[in-house]
Amino acid sequence: MIVWVNGAFGSGKTTLVEELRPRWPEALVYDPELVGYALREIVEVPTGDFQDLRLWRRQVAGLAIGLVEEYRRPLLVPMTLVDPAYVGEIFDALRDAALDIHHFFLKVPRDVLEQRIDGRVLVPGDPEREAKVRRWCKDRIAPCEAAADSLPGDTEFLDGRLPPQELAEQVLTRLGVTPRS
Repeated sequence: MIVWVNGAFGSGKTTLVEELRPRWPEALVYDPELVGYALREIVEVPTGDFQDLRLWRRQVAGLAIGLVEEYRRPLLVPMTLVDPAYVGEIFDALRDAALDIHHFFLKVPRDVLEQRIDGRVLVPGDPEREAKVRRWCKDRIAPCEAAADSLPGDTEFLDGRLPPQELAEQVLTRLGVTPRS
């Protein structure tokens, strides 16, 4: 089983997965950003967004499939993924491998997202790069908001303003998983 936690930067994806992890210890956490970071060290990313690399999308799906097949454990995947073609490409590969996908999208109003992004330290010790990354995150809010209508029909929308504990309970209930205390 794959539990994909989606949403804009600052929506609480990583925080939710961190809240789920101790309640569901058999689940593995798989962050596709690590695949992107590795690819950036190897090849040029002309657009600046590693999701635009076909190889990133193939590797993300392939590694997810491999992790589930090899370890027979569910995956928690915190990753913003809103381009309809990219969602289709990755999710189709996962479905073709007969994996059960549960897709959650954290909806958060723009002003709250901007506050959260401004409240984070993204690149410690490098104010210039920090400002650039912050702008990049904020520039992605509108596409994330617009994507809600084009996400797969079985996407479950959650109110990302809720406390992480409450969101974790909602996710585990919808998955039918009995949490550990």
